[in-house]
Amino acid sequence: MYLFTKLLLLHILLAGSFFCSAQRPLSPLPANDSINLKLDSAEAIFLRNNFLLLAQRYNVDMAKGLVIQAKLYPNPGFNFTTTVYNQDVKRIFPKPFSKSGEVITGISQLIILAGKRNKQVQLAQANVRLNEYQFFDLLRTLKYTLRTDFFNIYYLQQSAKAYDDEIKALSQIVNAFEQQQGKGYIAEKEVVRIKALLYSFKSEYNDLKNQINDIESELRQVLQIKPTTYIIPMPDKNAISNLNPLTYQLATLLDTAYSHRTDLSIAKENTHITQLNYNYQKALAVPDVTANISYDQQGSYVKNLSMAGFAIDLPFFNRNQGNIKSAKYGIDAATASQKSVEASVEENIFRALQKALDQDKLLKDIDPAFSNDFDRLMKEVLTNYQKRNISILEFLDFYDSYKQNVLQINAIQFNRVSAFEDINFFTANNFFN
Repeated sequence: MYLFTKLLLLHILLAGSFFCSAQRPLSPLPANDSINLKLDSAEAIFLRNNFLLLAQRYNVDMAKGLVIQAKLYPNPGFNFTTTVYNQDVKRIFPKPFSKSGEVITGISQLIILAGKRNKQVQLAQANVRLNEYQFFDLLRTLKYTLRTDFFNIYYLQQSAKAYDDEIKALSQIVNAFEQQQGKGYIAEKEVVRIKALLYSFKSEYNDLKNQINDIESELRQVLQIKPTTYIIPMPDKNAISNLNPLTYQLATLLDTAYSHRTDLSIAKENTHITQLNYNYQKALAVPDVTANISYDQQGSYVKNLSMAGFAIDLPFFNRNQGNIKSAKYGIDAATASQKSVEASVEENIFRALQKALDQDKLLKDIDPAFSNDFDRLMKEVLTNYQKRNISILEFLDFYDSYKQNVLQINAIQFNRVSAFEDINFFTANNFFN
């Protein structure tokens, strides 16, 4: 039996060496176009490249252009009329201001009443502020997506490495067992069980790679980098381990959120805009006046007649009643929307802090040496199974436990970091970096 064990071990080692050299390694990290990226570098690329941010910056500039337009006064109007054909003297286009000619000319100017121009300027300026708030809210949202994807990819890649190692080890065993199959050393049902575990691991590993690739795709879109680039996040592990949810009090987080939440600023500005629009619609009910000065050479009751006058619409039927009523209900709708956003602020912060406290406690309750002990035991279990010191059931059970442990530890670590990122997002401030 001792001789058989030595021969089996030799076969497994030789088969493993051959398998590693002949097969392409199962790795989630492609060799080409992969980049190691730190978080601050990723944020710098994002600020420089992201087209959505660039488009929103242009929207701010567009709104500023409308402020300039709103400040402009209406252009004066000028009219000039002369004779086309004088039948008395049989002349086409007789000379203006001559005895046979006729000239009618005038200048008009629209005079805007009820402060409509100032109200238009106020509306345009409010829209500039709204676009600026929308820019910063987009920045906040995209930055949250970037940071969350960054850490999610990192911890999923750690889980993928564990799958990679286990698949390689199981592949070595399967390859060695297949060479021994038919010689009476290995039971066929044992080979089938090991193969079933290997195929299960490969399927789960493939699903995990697809999940990583989906998040990689989203992160590449945020960074606006080539689709062929594979990102390998390089987080600051010391900074992550030093994160402490008790660093800031709930009141501090709430005060910061009320001061910096751009979605709250957007809601407030929308309410302000509806109020400005209501005032503007009421002003539109007041008709504007057109003042004019005209001259008629000889077409009136006296020659060289000069006149001055004005024109105004009589607000008998249209007093802008519908737009005024609509604008008034717009204020109520915007106010309700603002209250809804305000109500969510406190709940968002409280839940994010609660989640950070729970996830931090869960991770700290885990013995730091647990993972290392598990890794060491995993290697010993593999060796003992190869030596036939443990049964296949014990081997399979420990392998499954090892896999679940790796996945859970990485999930706990990501959930903890994600909770701190939620606090940053809901307060619109980088309390935790």
